[in-house]
Amino acid sequence: MASVSRTFTIGELARRTGLPVKTIRFYSDEGLLPPTDRTSAGYRLYDTRSLARLELIRTLRELGLGLDDVAKVLASRASVPQLAARHLEALDEQIRRLRLRRAVLRAVVKRKSELEEVKLMNKLAAMSDEERARLVDRFWDEMVEGLAVDEAFYGWMRSAKPSLPDDPSPEQVEAWVEFAELIQDPSFRALIRGMSERHAGRGDGGAWEASREQWADWSERAQGFLDAGLAPSSAEGQALAAELVEASGLDRAALAQQIDQGNDARAERYWQLMAVMNGWPPVPTRYPAVNWLVAALRA
Repeated sequence: MASVSRTFTIGELARRTGLPVKTIRFYSDEGLLPPTDRTSAGYRLYDTRSLARLELIRTLRELGLGLDDVAKVLASRASVPQLAARHLEALDEQIRRLRLRRAVLRAVVKRKSELEEVKLMNKLAAMSDEERARLVDRFWDEMVEGLAVDEAFYGWMRSAKPSLPDDPSPEQVEAWVEFAELIQDPSFRALIRGMSERHAGRGDGGAWEASREQWADWSERAQGFLDAGLAPSSAEGQALAAELVEASGLDRAALAQQIDQGNDARAERYWQLMAVMNGWPPVPTRYPAVNWLVAALRA
């Protein structure tokens, strides 16, 4: 004697799965869950395979797959792992954007930003690392365009690119907004362009490339003298000034002018912001110490 296959009404499927009748009827109307039979009154009936199919539909929908993707899986036109991988990629991007939005909102609360600043922060924070890198590249392209500068030195300068983590802090978002505003500020661009022109005009980039590593030591010593209340004209200040002159090969007046022209708090701020964005160690403020050195050279 042949066994009779068990069938279920939509109401029974709803009780067994916990899904609303309206949802099951919707899946059936969309062709995802076709009825296996109908009653004499025309009501839809479903068998045990339909029950298993409904459970699969629910799982796929809970994972966030759209109806079209669910239909592809049910029709075996795509595998679950393939669609899951594609959906995971989209979900990761959505999570990244939500984290950025959260960081922007935290920065807005911290800064008590007005509407225009909020719009700017949101626009800049939504940029990709590639877009940020292009912004920096365009900046340096314009700073050295048509100039015979030392390629190694400027290659090093432009190699650093801002790269926010997937879950940036409000401070990193603020740093990026300030950085983007800085490199687009006409006065800052004029400052860096002027430095580049003087660098190209001197043609001595290589000489100072060799002494760049000593600057940390010189500025730290100058800062120590400054903190101790020593005047640039003190014996310590004059000894340090003489050391710089010997290393540079320039006279005191020319060296003081060269250092002074390159000593700007905004240029230093460029690297401090870059460090915040990229999670580097903090860049100390050397601007007052370098001013002290210039005064020592001119004393």
